[in-house]
Amino acid sequence: MKCLVIVMMLVPLLAWAAPGSGKPRVQLETSKGIIVIELEPTKAPLTVNNFLDYVRAGFFDGTVFHRVIPGFMIQGGGYTANLERKQTREPILNEATNGLKNLKGTIAMARTAEVNSATAQFFINLVDNAFLDHRSKTDEGFGYCVFGQVVEGMQVVEAIGAVPTGAAGPFSKDVPKTAVVITRATVVGAKPASQTTAPSGDSQPARR
Repeated sequence: MKCLVIVMMLVPLLAWAAPGSGKPRVQLETSKGIIVIELEPTKAPLTVNNFLDYVRAGFFDGTVFHRVIPGFMIQGGGYTANLERKQTREPILNEATNGLKNLKGTIAMARTAEVNSATAQFFINLVDNAFLDHRSKTDEGFGYCVFGQVVEGMQVVEAIGAVPTGAAGPFSKDVPKTAVVITRATVVGAKPASQTTAPSGDSQPARR
């Protein structure tokens, strides 16, 4: 079974908060349109800070949604348009015990079978995926950490979820036949910083 996670040093989040919400927002400019995600720093502080650090570093710019499964989720944040895996920082702790659920439109961290293995890859749920939620503090039941939700552009998410897919690069299936690229990721109202990276493995949520 494969999964997801997140981590990062704590940084002042209010500087990147959406006006009036007290929560930071990230805008993903994609080849299919714009997606805006509101993050949950109170519920998933390590994950949110990790995600924001990657965004500010420009890490996601030029990456693709490399795994798209209709009726399940769209996954990105780890591969270039040539399907070359990007190097990341060290994995973070899994905050799936935070009570947030893998509901339609939520964003969660992808990981391997190792509970605390999430780095940069994330997925957006196309439907309610309760089987990905935390059930127990075991390898099988720990779940995938939700750390935000789409607040604008859900139609873009659904359009990505409907693209034709097949085999490409290192993947035997589920890769969009025409690349869906994240051209730019920005924290709303903030400037991106320089990128720092370090190696990591592949990650993804398991499908049932």
